[in-house]
Formats: sequence, structure tokens, C-alpha cells
Amino acid sequence: MVQAGAVGLLGLGMNHLQALRAETTAGQGTAAPLGKAKTCIYIFLSGGLAQQDSFDMKPSAPDNVRGEFKPIATKTPGIQICEHLPMLAERSHLWALCRSLTHPSNDHSLGHHIMLTGRTPAPPGFNGGAPQPTDWPSIASVAGDATRVRNNIPPAVVLPDRLVHYSGRVLPGQFAGLMGSHRNPWFIEASPFHNTSYGAFPQYHFDHQERGKEDKRVFQAPNISLPQGMDTGRFSGRTGLLSNLAHQRQELDGFAQTENFDRFRQGVISLLTDAKVQHAFDVTRADEKTQERYGKNSFGWSLLMARRLVETGVNLVQVNLGNNESWDTHGEAFPHLKEKLLPPTDRALSALLDDLHESGLLDSTLIVMAGEFGRTPRITHLPQHYKLPGRDHWGAVQTVFFAGGGVKGGNVVGSSDKIGGYPANLP
Repeated sequence: MVQAGAVGLLGLGMNHLQALRAETTAGQGTAAPLGKAKTCIYIFLSGGLAQQDSFDMKPSAPDNVRGEFKPIATKTPGIQICEHLPMLAERSHLWALCRSLTHPSNDHSLGHHIMLTGRTPAPPGFNGGAPQPTDWPSIASVAGDATRVRNNIPPAVVLPDRLVHYSGRVLPGQFAGLMGSHRNPWFIEASPFHNTSYGAFPQYHFDHQERGKEDKRVFQAPNISLPQGMDTGRFSGRTGLLSNLAHQRQELDGFAQTENFDRFRQGVISLLTDAKVQHAFDVTRADEKTQERYGKNSFGWSLLMARRLVETGVNLVQVNLGNNESWDTHGEAFPHLKEKLLPPTDRALSALLDDLHESGLLDSTLIVMAGEFGRTPRITHLPQHYKLPGRDHWGAVQTVFFAGGGVKGGNVVGSSDKIGGYPANLP
């Protein structure tokens, strides 16, 4: 009650209490970053991007493998990618590909757990239907606990939503698991859940199965500002009251819990009073030119927010491009990729690369983009669900995109076989 009351006194909404609790562990880690990268942006494509239709084209494969898209040349001789990624093709000197990532699962839940925790074997007691306290900790949770705080924000942030299946079940692998829920990453839930609408709303939203449910979502980050009428004097008075409450709690509960509560409270105050933090979140009111470069949609706003958080000193930002299964193209694959998924990704990721490169931050910021798995080599059709064909789940190989953080641009590591089914070398 005291913790909840403290948040209310400071003017924050209760919907952000759980997310802000990640602040309780800030500052406990002492590990130094490896290599040139001080920060990582992990772009996660939930549902699984088809490697043959994006970064590992197979133009010489049979019709039922190569698909409808044509490869185009990039700025780097010898590297070709999909024709619907023209802006990234112009920037190939800034990025590299690994075309031979492999793991053994074709299951969404276990695939998420593998690619969000970095561990292939399922943990004891794994349940694909719900996160478990015995799950392996997510990469974001480990980074949040093991790296130093460099500002007023927790060192690891996930945005713009938690990954939730259309049925309402929460995907495992996103949380702290064995490390304890108090070490969950900070989720900035700016993208409301919608069970049948996917993609970069409002410009590019779509439904895999055209069920006709209207999407009225609004992209809105937490409003972390002092409430109207709260001047410095009143704010100081309230923080003084909180100090008294904290002292009373200390007498009742002992030092350990009080220490965590005090760190949480100080974090809330810092968020409220730091103009840089407020600027990082306020992406939908960025200048028009910036919004147009990134795209005025959830993909563009999310990567713009990631860039701003990097600039304020956050160590790891996980960006979920599309809610759960946006990239799960079992059917209508080619129109949805061509019209709904690849264009906003191409634009937003290119803008992110440009800004980090021009500001000098790309060299110290590692960008990684992957999904929970790739897609089947052969095109399939499920007429009971979809009018047009697509590809199914495929853990055996996917392409992972890398940039910054010392990564050599214009480079490809590993390869898949002639149909993009399995690693041909360097798995």
C-alpha cells in the first residue's frame, strides 16, 4: 500500500507501477561492456521473418521455394537482398548478415524463449502457455542486472509492448525467470494489445486472416511529468512525506526491503524531473521531418524512441517490431510482406542507422535484428485459413541482421543451402 500510494502521490498512473519496479535493481551490476559496444538495440520480429523473402534470396531455386520477390543489388558488390528493402540496400556498408543461425524448435513459444534468452535447451518446467519462475532469464533481464546504470532510467528497456498471443497468453522468455520477478526488464507499454491486428499501426496494420475487427489503437508512451498545478514547493513537500513513510516502513520491515523501496522512489523522482527522459518518450510529438524519416507508425516511433534512449545512456533496448506473430506469414505472405511489413521496417531501420552513424554513436551501439525462427523453404497453402500461400515455422535456419558496435559492414557470415533450408557452413 505504501509503494502504491507513493506512486499516486507523485502523479504517476498505476498502470506504470509494475514497469517502474525494474528500477529497484538498478546500479547493482559492475560488469564492463565487451568490445566497442556500450549499448545494444535488439530488434525482435515476433512471428519469424522468412529468410528467402528478405536477406537470403534464392533466385535460382524452384518456383515453390524462391517466392514472388526479386533480389536487388546493394551498395556492397556481391550482396543482394529483397527488392522491398531498397533503403537498407543503399546502406549495406553499415550492416552485416549472419545467414546461418540455427536452433531445433519450430514452436513459437519455445522459439521465443530461445531467441529472447540466448539459451537453446528448454528450462526445467517449461510451459509454452505461460512464463514460469524456472524459465531462463531474458537477455534484457541479464543486461539490466549486470550492467551499470548510466542515467536515471533502468539499464534495460523493452518497448513498445509485451509479446502477447492473440488468445491472451503471454509469451515466455521475456522476463527474469530464475533471477526473480524483481529483475524483470522495464516494459514501456506504448502499444496497446489488439488480438487480431498486427504490424505498424496506424499506417500499416493488417489482420493475417481478415477477421474484420477494427483497430483504433493509439501509440502512447507513459506520461512521466509532474501533474498540473504541482510546483517545486508542493513536489518537495510530497517527497518529504515519502521520506517519512519510508522511515516508518524501515522500522516495520527491516533494511533490505526499505533499501529497494527507496531506490524505486528515487528512480520515480528522477524520471519526473529529467527533461532528457521525457524527450526520449515523447516521440509522437517529434518534429514532422523526423517522424516522416522514421515513419509515423508504431515501427517508426519505436525505433525513434530506441535511438533517444541510447542517447540518454540506456544499455540495452529491446524493440518488438509488431505484436506477437506480426511476422507469422502462413498465408497472404507476399502481399503482407510487400505492403505491410517490409516497407515500414526498411524506412525505420534505415533512419536509425543514419542517425546513429551521423551522431557518432553507431560505433558504440550494436544493432541486432532477429525473430524466433525463420520460415520453411517450400511455400505452403492452408486454404481453410488463408486465400493465398505463405511459409510455415522453421527453426533450422534464419538470417540475423547486425550493425554497429564494431561490426564490419558490407559483410556476410555463414550461408544456407540452395533452398534456404539448413546452414551450408558456419552454423
